[in-house]
Amino acid sequence: MNNDGFQYHCFNCDFKAGWTPGKLLSSNTKKLFLWAGLPDSEITKLGLYTLKIKDDQPILLPKFSSDLIDKSLPEESRSVNDWIKDPEINPDLLAIIDYVVYQRGMNLDWYPWYWSPSNGYKDRVIIPFFHEDRIVGWTGRKITSGNPKYLTDSQPGYVFNLDSQKNKKFVIIVEGQFDAIGIDACAIMTNEPNESQIRRIKNLDSEIIVVPDRDRAGSKIIKYALENDWAISCPDWGPNVKDVADAVKIYGRVYTLFTILHYRETNKIKIQLLQKKLENINA
Repeated sequence: MNNDGFQYHCFNCDFKAGWTPGKLLSSNTKKLFLWAGLPDSEITKLGLYTLKIKDDQPILLPKFSSDLIDKSLPEESRSVNDWIKDPEINPDLLAIIDYVVYQRGMNLDWYPWYWSPSNGYKDRVIIPFFHEDRIVGWTGRKITSGNPKYLTDSQPGYVFNLDSQKNKKFVIIVEGQFDAIGIDACAIMTNEPNESQIRRIKNLDSEIIVVPDRDRAGSKIIKYALENDWAISCPDWGPNVKDVADAVKIYGRVYTLFTILHYRETNKIKIQLLQKKLENINA
């Protein structure tokens, strides 16, 4: 359930099981194609085409390398949803929940948020990094004043939330983890992706839409989008919205996703103009 009160599903549906060779398209897959703008006539053709494919033909899924090693979360870490089952809820945990739900405008079910009562972490919400269902890193965001704001254990080449993107028609790339969680996108955790991150994203074989932050630094990622023929989206969210996480807090998850798709731009000249516009912010 999103903060607009609507059940959130179709924007995030993973339809790898939506159709198999030799079988008609499922109703969920048809709805997804309709949502993506595919005409009814083309959906019908796809349904007929699937009947022509032999049942024993394998479906080729993207391959992901396993070069990332397993990591441990901070001591005493448990998921927030697990912690709240305890008879007595720690006041520090209540502050974490308040930060995620009310200050960030997100839902506890959107991601497996973690928390640890150990020293140095009880005022941090812990975000595990998953790869092929393994924990390969984490970041802890401080919810009170003071530095460092983030404590992070990450590996080079890691792309946040990549596991949930397999077989999606559109994959949205953002900079930060909260941006990614807000719309179930991927985060490169920088504005200058390295070769390993670019390779992992390309392995998805999906249409890539990059949503840069609304600042001068955000213009850097557009260079990589141009080099890799990725689309750019810069929705008109207003002057007080710096990134996707801000948009989700103000407008909700569904509307934020809708505007990203609506403002999707593939024309290189127009993308370069958007790049110039971001470069001139606070210049």
